[in-house]
This record gives sequence, C-alpha cells and structure tokens, in this order.
Amino acid sequence: MRRALAVTAVAGAAWVARRALSRRIGASPLWPLPALETPVSGHSPRRRLRALIVSRTEPAEGVLQLALESPDLPAWTPGAHVDVTLPSGQVRQYSLCGDPADGGRYTIAIRLIADGRGGSREAHARLVEGAQLELRPPRNRFELVPATSYVFVAGGIGITPILPMLRAATAAGADWTLLYGGRSRASMPFLAELAVYGDRVTVLPEDETGRPDLTPLSTAPPGTLVYCCGPDPLMRAVTAAAPDPDLVHLERFAPAAPGPAEPFTVELRRSGRTVEVGADETTLAAVRRELPDTPYSCQQGFCGTCQHRVLAGEVEHRDELLTDGERADSMLLCVSRAKGNRLVLDL
Repeated sequence: MRRALAVTAVAGAAWVARRALSRRIGASPLWPLPALETPVSGHSPRRRLRALIVSRTEPAEGVLQLALESPDLPAWTPGAHVDVTLPSGQVRQYSLCGDPADGGRYTIAIRLIADGRGGSREAHARLVEGAQLELRPPRNRFELVPATSYVFVAGGIGITPILPMLRAATAAGADWTLLYGGRSRASMPFLAELAVYGDRVTVLPEDETGRPDLTPLSTAPPGTLVYCCGPDPLMRAVTAAAPDPDLVHLERFAPAAPGPAEPFTVELRRSGRTVEVGADETTLAAVRRELPDTPYSCQQGFCGTCQHRVLAGEVEHRDELLTDGERADSMLLCVSRAKGNRLVLDL
C-alpha cells in the first residue's frame, strides 16, 4: 500500500512539473531564458486573425486583388496596412484598399515582383479563393490628417493606400487632386474606380506621357497636404517639388536608404552575453550569432517579428512600423541600430 501511494505521489509530482515546464516554455520567447510577466522580445504584441479569401481578381496586369472576410476583423482607417502571413510563413505588408465602412471585410492588392524576395510570387501562386489567411490587426503610420485641400500622388501599386483616402476626403468635402502614374494603363489598377472622380484624377502612364508632371504641387493653395506612395525616385521628386516638405506625407515600399553606420556593442541582459555589431551588418545578424533562434521575417523593418525591448541606450530607428510609444522602449533588430556605442536588450 505504501509503495502504491509513493508511486502515485511521484507520478503526480512529475505531472505537475511537466505542466509547469510547458507553461514556462510557452511564456518565454527564447527558452531557457527567464520568462517575463509581459513578454515582448520575440512576440508580436498584436493578436493573430484568420480570414477567408472570398474573392480573387486581377484588376491590372501583374496585380492580384483579394477580398478577405471574417467577423473578427477590426475597424481601420485610410492609410492602414496589415501583416499577412503567407503559407510558407513569410510575413508581408499590404495596404488596405477597400472601404473602411465594409465591416468584416478587407481588400488588398499585390503587385507581382518577379525579381523580388519571393513574397509576391508566393501570393500570386498560392493565395486562392476559399483559402484561409492569417493576418495581424491593422497598423497605420500613413494617417490621413484632416485638411481643406490635398494633392495625392501615387505610383503604380502605390494607389492602394491612396484609394480609401480619396473616398474619405470626398466625404469630408475637401478639395483634392490625384496624380496617378505607372508604366502603362494596363499595369495600373483601379482606373475604372477612379474614373468616377472625373478631372480630379490625372492618369499619367509613362509610356504615354513620360515622367509625371508635378506642377500641381507648386500651384496648390497654401497649407495643402501632400500624400505620396510609390517608388523612391517618385517620392524624392515629390518632396523636392512641394513648397513645404513638412506638409508631405510618404508611404514607402521599402525602407529608406540607410545612412552611414558605426559599430556598436549590444548587451543581451537576460542571457548574460555581449555581441559586437559591425558597421556593415545588422543588429539582428549579430544577435543571431549568439542566439540563433531569435525570430525574424521581412528583414526590412515592416513586419515586427524581430521587435525587442530596449533596456538601456539610445536607438536610431530605421523602421516604418513602430509607433512613437513603441519606439520609446523597443526596436526592430533587422534595420535599427544604436545612436551611441552601446545598447542593452531584453534578450
């Protein structure tokens, strides 16, 4: 009898230990490092969403448009984007181009980039009607600020965040114009939807008109806000042509070209290690030499997978994702660096 009781007690203790270990592993971003009460490192602070692809269309050559539906999709505002987890696990960011009034429904459009990093090729090949897609809730670093007049400039697929802005500006009674450029009319999505706005919209296919004429920027009324999304050369031209660069709002396809970089030291506080980050490498690459399981995805400062808490030191933020509040105590390892010679990370 005593032997049976002892065996039962040992088995019970082992079960409790296994449960505790399982909870610890689940809570810790980089087991066996200590878990935090509120994990940040290696964990996106945003919950995962699942939506059904209910429609797949091609509004222009090389452009895939998807309509996604779920009762759990949060509300959003013009200029917002969502992180999409592709079937391979890659994370990519796409602007919402539908109508915010359509509750439970998101619309995104994806340009096929044949020589890109592979995300658009996978999306075009594998995202089909009837499939489930994992998303993260919308973020917006391209908010439409209320104003009496706007000039919108879009290049190619850069029309996607601009499209809902036009609806919002029209509903608010604002005066606005759109300059919409692209390689050719066949490659430019949403021309039929834009046609309802009449002469407010100027379509500028490069094979017909050459490079866009940005004269409307200099002739717009004082205080006009400028919103531009497109390739870097277009955004540089828009910024240069605008009378007041402070009134220009930009949404980038890729991170801005980095400035000169200096080496610095990173202390990984929880693991008790120190790494040196070279001038020609990323913080992420240096950290992964010591902690190879450190998660990452886009490596361009868009997805937030490599967001980590900063315990000490000043950060040179080079991402297009984090809010000002998040930048106060965290960074994206893939693009951001130290402003000084040392950072301390919660790793």
